[in-house]
Amino acid sequence: MSGPWLYPLLFGVGLFAGMVDSVAGGGGLLTIPAFLAMGLSPQDALGTNKLQACFGSGGATFHFAKAKEVDLKACGRGILFTALGAALGTLTVQLANPGFLKQIIPILLIAIALYTLLTPRLGLQDARPRMKEADFYLLFGLGLGFYDGFFGPGVGSFWIIAFVTLLGFNMKRATANTKVMNFTSNLTSLLFFFIGGHVLVVKALAMAAGQLVGARIGVGLVLRRGARFVRPVFLTVAFAMALKLLFQAFHP
Repeated sequence: MSGPWLYPLLFGVGLFAGMVDSVAGGGGLLTIPAFLAMGLSPQDALGTNKLQACFGSGGATFHFAKAKEVDLKACGRGILFTALGAALGTLTVQLANPGFLKQIIPILLIAIALYTLLTPRLGLQDARPRMKEADFYLLFGLGLGFYDGFFGPGVGSFWIIAFVTLLGFNMKRATANTKVMNFTSNLTSLLFFFIGGHVLVVKALAMAAGQLVGARIGVGLVLRRGARFVRPVFLTVAFAMALKLLFQAFHP
């Protein structure tokens, strides 16, 4: 797929994906299919996607930090373990087929969305943590970092619900911290995909420009409207991701 309209199209996809991703995650379900539709191999699509995703998650992290919605120093342990997990996941995906995850992940997403839907006040305000931060970041940093490097769809939703249910964050705060972890795993994965020769820089940058604009819009919506805005968007994205992944899993 080529032509003069290709780059404006990539910019538009990046803008919408960046806006959605900065609010509730799930942007990869828009951007990866766009790269695959261009005829890229799965590894090239994943690697190229990581470059453009760094701009969206990095931009969102910057704006959340600037607004003092996230403490980067407090995230240090999470950044370390997420980077380690993402490195292992990215090395693995270049050697293995992630297909076996395709039927498991949508089921987990549906379970998360249903749990959130049936718990009306979940994430509306901070609550008592159920897990020590050190243990949380060790477990989820390695686990979700590996998953994002290996496969990725839904990782933002997994991070948000983990922050809300186990560390007691409200959804606004959970979204801000999720972007830090997303940026960490995106950047780490990008380095390994780049070494492996799976990054198409020009196409990624066209979409990245849209990501930067979309992330700024999305963060602004979260900061202005808070947890009550994030919750319905989170539910919509989680259900949409689950249905899309289920369809792909059973209709390859």
